[in-house]
Amino acid sequence: MTTDIGISFEQRGALGLVTLDRPRALNALDHPMVRAMDATLRRWIDDPTIAHVVLRSAHERAFCVGGDVRAMAELGRTGRKEEARQYWRDEYALDYLIARYPKPFASLVDGLCFGGGFGLSGHGRYRVAGERLGFAMPEVAIGLFPDVGGTFVLPRLPGWSGTWLAMTGARIGMADAVALGLYTHHIPVARWPGLIDALVAGEVMETVLARAAVRPPAPELASLYPHIDRIFAGGSLAAIVVALEKVGEGEGEAADFARLQLETIRRASPTSVHIAFQQMQRGLGSDLAGCLGLEFRLVTRLLDRPDFFEGVRALLVDKDQKPLWQPARLEDIDPAAIAALFDTPLDDELLLA
Repeated sequence: MTTDIGISFEQRGALGLVTLDRPRALNALDHPMVRAMDATLRRWIDDPTIAHVVLRSAHERAFCVGGDVRAMAELGRTGRKEEARQYWRDEYALDYLIARYPKPFASLVDGLCFGGGFGLSGHGRYRVAGERLGFAMPEVAIGLFPDVGGTFVLPRLPGWSGTWLAMTGARIGMADAVALGLYTHHIPVARWPGLIDALVAGEVMETVLARAAVRPPAPELASLYPHIDRIFAGGSLAAIVVALEKVGEGEGEAADFARLQLETIRRASPTSVHIAFQQMQRGLGSDLAGCLGLEFRLVTRLLDRPDFFEGVRALLVDKDQKPLWQPARLEDIDPAAIAALFDTPLDDELLLA
């Protein structure tokens, strides 16, 4: 079955194949796409002729650059906040469905994979990285936070790499993403058609992926991970900023890196950076459902604040790259006020079973 809503579904032999196909928006995930994918995946669970599922993109430039935040900002700005909240409610439920999917589920990820694209792919049983993968959770730059289960996944990465990725929105390539465990296999894109053919024929997914996988090159950032661990292990956001400043006073690779990270953090929404830090502090204490519930609280509350709308305006609509954040500085924010965004229940919590 093919749809005209930016996503298609087809059965080929034993394989259920989902293809993201919204090229002008780099496969940004809108509400009709979420609903269609959720309904199809649920139907395939009960279809005995489908042995396994693959999610892919029809285009080499991007797997998915995230949720359609421009549409969500427009809904919130025009008094349709509940429609925006329903999008996130449905998106998080889809991510959770994929995490618990009872049939083998693989995502073939190449090109850009940001935010909501990782929500679709990052919780599945098998996560295949192509050679041109570019991974990031860049939400702090637009006044949001690394959601779609980032609260669960990122703090579980080696060392303090997840805290670094969350607070800066840094982009990493395939070798680092595989080394950190974000992906389970590196399979060159040229091998993907043969992989799909084997799954269509009913071969066991785990066997097919293992046969096609190759050893990735050494991580590009390997020499920086010890510095990331020292800097981002701070027990407060202020401590991390001080560590970045101190390392940045020196010379060499680590100093250059620290200066760039501090500049990036100070350019992002101060509220969002504080939220991202607390996500990383809290995430190890909850399962995926609990983390998605916390994220739904946060996104609900950010729809009542200015930074999300201002970030989308400055980076995605007007593209002047000059957001006016409120408050404007990291130092102007009380961490206790950020904690209250997490801890105060909603009247309609996101409950995932």
